[in-house]
Amino acid sequence: MNGYKRWFSDILKQSLGIRRVSVISGARQCGKTTLAKQIVSEKIIYRTLEDITLLKSAWNDPQLFVKTEADTLIIDEIQKVPDLLPSIKLVADQNNRPGQFLLTGSADIRKLPQVSESLAGRIKNIHLRTLSYGEILGNQPNFMERLFKRNFPDQIKGYDKRKVIEIAFSGGYPEPLALQSIRYRKSWFNDYVDTLISKDLKDISNIKRVSVLKELVKILAAWSSKFLDIPDLCGKLSISRQTFDGYLNALESLYLFERVPSWIKTDYARVGKKDKLFMSDTGLMASLLNWNLEEVLLNPDRAGKLVETLVYHELSIQSGMCDAKIFHYRDRENREVDFVVESEDEQVACIEVKAGSAISKSDFKHLEWFRKNIAKDPNIVTIILYTGENTLSFGDGLLAVPLAALWEG
Repeated sequence: MNGYKRWFSDILKQSLGIRRVSVISGARQCGKTTLAKQIVSEKIIYRTLEDITLLKSAWNDPQLFVKTEADTLIIDEIQKVPDLLPSIKLVADQNNRPGQFLLTGSADIRKLPQVSESLAGRIKNIHLRTLSYGEILGNQPNFMERLFKRNFPDQIKGYDKRKVIEIAFSGGYPEPLALQSIRYRKSWFNDYVDTLISKDLKDISNIKRVSVLKELVKILAAWSSKFLDIPDLCGKLSISRQTFDGYLNALESLYLFERVPSWIKTDYARVGKKDKLFMSDTGLMASLLNWNLEEVLLNPDRAGKLVETLVYHELSIQSGMCDAKIFHYRDRENREVDFVVESEDEQVACIEVKAGSAISKSDFKHLEWFRKNIAKDPNIVTIILYTGENTLSFGDGLLAVPLAALWEG
């Protein structure tokens, strides 16, 4: 993790103090193991299922594998032996003591077909994404608090459109961030996807057409921030809907992609039901699509998709820390709101994303319409995140906020 202070480290410590089983899940190489190892001590045992001997032991005798005298047993890459979960449940049920197990997984064990044991009521799941830019800077996560208080810095300098896109191109995987060469970074990302599909995929699925899946990854990377049009995607790959669903589920289980559901609390007849798709890391996205930074700067469609994906990544990390939920809105008249954020106490904020630095009152028209006709609440937060320097009011509670407020201030 190269010394980065992860925002979820305190949440992990809290979880170990109140839950019998804690799980750190997230993409391979995002920093799960490093975070878990930070708590290793004399009373904590660490076992990785990447070790072939430990792996065989876990398969052959799962009940004995999970029995220790340690205060906490850390099991790394739990998805390799899902049969350990019933044994973990048995041990956890015999003792209500918190902090007995810390599991990490590079696949979402809740989506694995062979997993029947949910550990409901015993488990705290922490979704660790790749580094936020705030973590890279060493800043504190305060955007969600500022959002619902409408308390943003008056000015944030140093983050124009070029700088924001540079940040997106770097992504948040710790290892390639340390590589100075763009060519080396691209090579790392390509090898990363190849390893996921050729090695890790077999832990969660029996997909045979690996070449089709690799093609789908690149196609979906280009769809990041767009609405899922499954019939169109099936046509591009000449595969059935059932096959597509299986492939996408596998890619989501490996934390390569995430879906954002539509806001359907009101106006059911008019609202669209399609999910929005996002790639989990903008550096990976730009690399797989072989994008050039200078070309993206001049291409509004690419810049928009990349910047919106970056915003989603930052929002998803901070919303996960405070149990907020993220939706999008789009109706049949093509009125759209990029992100609808609902706090744990059901406060609502609507966010539009603009890759440019010029904002006018007309840019707020969909936000205003949503506030009046859908939320029917004049007090909901309505902001546009843009690549300018100043927080500006456009009247009636409409704010243009520097996109860098996601990690600065």
